[in-house]
Amino acid sequence: MKDWRQWFAGAEGRKLCIIAGPCVVETYDIAARVAEHLVSICERLEFFYIFKSSYRKANRTRASSFQGIGDEKALKVLEQVRRAFGIPVLTDVHETGEVPRAAEVVDVLQIPAFLARQTALLQAVGQTGKVVNIKKGQFMSAEAMRFAAEKVALTGNRKIFLTERGNFFGYEDLVVDFRNLYRMREGGYPVVMDATHAVQRPNSGAGVTLGERRFVELYAKLGVVAGADGIFMEVHPNPESSPSDASTMLSLEEVKPLLDVLKWLYDVSQAVEPASRGSSL
Repeated sequence: MKDWRQWFAGAEGRKLCIIAGPCVVETYDIAARVAEHLVSICERLEFFYIFKSSYRKANRTRASSFQGIGDEKALKVLEQVRRAFGIPVLTDVHETGEVPRAAEVVDVLQIPAFLARQTALLQAVGQTGKVVNIKKGQFMSAEAMRFAAEKVALTGNRKIFLTERGNFFGYEDLVVDFRNLYRMREGGYPVVMDATHAVQRPNSGAGVTLGERRFVELYAKLGVVAGADGIFMEVHPNPESSPSDASTMLSLEEVKPLLDVLKWLYDVSQAVEPASRGSSL
């Protein structure tokens, strides 16, 4: 596997990192279809690709909401995807006790946004030596994220990147301040724009998280223009059938033209202002 910095800084120059996959592990077939589709596109466009899927959804609005197919079964699916396609895999962890087993399977351990201040969890993932992605809490400033990163870095692990996913705007909406990408990078870590979770409408009275899929493309484009080192998005063969985040994931058909546009925007932004990105790497 390439050095983790290669996900954000290719040997022949900087390359955009794409982190994408189904919201939650459902079946190997679904995961493999998404991985195969995105591997092909990202190879053609010279993006670095990380497969993403949650092996368990611990943060659900209702107790009856789908949480997963079983931890071990889901982790085995992630392991199969990693081995079959030779790509890095990311999943999130929610408690310290989950960390050792997940670290055996994946390359990137993700801290969910609601848990971005959990000191013991941040330290536990740091101690694995794995790459760590910290999602910015919906209630946190960009500047406060340096303290979350510091908790990981104090374990001796500086393989960290930070992801913007919007801030609460009232009870049932999010808003993205794209200045946060610049502010978080000042801490010395690569930054990623989460284009699908940022369009969510959480805490709805319906008991499920709603969202506005039509703005995913806009947020992804703005993320690239604002200088993101990577774009995070959830992708599914049939989003409407997914038991989680059905209203915000992109279909396989939607993701290809979007990635083509992101390639063009990224190349243009590199040509105009190449020194502005990733100076800390």
